[in-house]
Amino acid sequence: MSGSDELVALYDLDGTAVGAATRSRVRAEGLWHAAGVVLVRSGDGKSVYVHLRTPTKDVYPSTWDCWAGGVVAAGETPEECARRELAEELGVHGVELRLLFTHVYDEGTIRCHNFAFEARWDGPFVHQTSEVAEGRWLTLDELRSWLDDPSSAFVPDGRLGALEWFRREAAR
Repeated sequence: MSGSDELVALYDLDGTAVGAATRSRVRAEGLWHAAGVVLVRSGDGKSVYVHLRTPTKDVYPSTWDCWAGGVVAAGETPEECARRELAEELGVHGVELRLLFTHVYDEGTIRCHNFAFEARWDGPFVHQTSEVAEGRWLTLDELRSWLDDPSSAFVPDGRLGALEWFRREAAR
């Protein structure tokens, strides 16, 4: 099954899985779906790993993101998706995932419940060349500066999710 024909889990407005449709239909019709996304922090928590998406990505090509992740497949839980995507995109296996929050993104034809997790990992990273062009560590202050700069080439839903993460961390 090609990438556009893979079955994606459909979600309702409340964030509950309710069915499945092809990825191409989800994209074309702006159907509600979900993603499992992982913020990778260094073991000491002082840095976050960011990566540049390849120019061939179907959504937000050639933009930076601090979340490794992707669309939840039919029959898959958000955590299973997050683990799969973390392994595929960054080559990270066997780490503990901590559920952070669910961030709803509804902009244009992208309507998604982003189930956000955190992992601690100091490397190494093995990039999936079809999805990740490069990656690097940013300190929390550097990441915040990128997020606060509207001209930075940062994935829109990733930016909003990371700003929510910063808001919640400040409230802890």
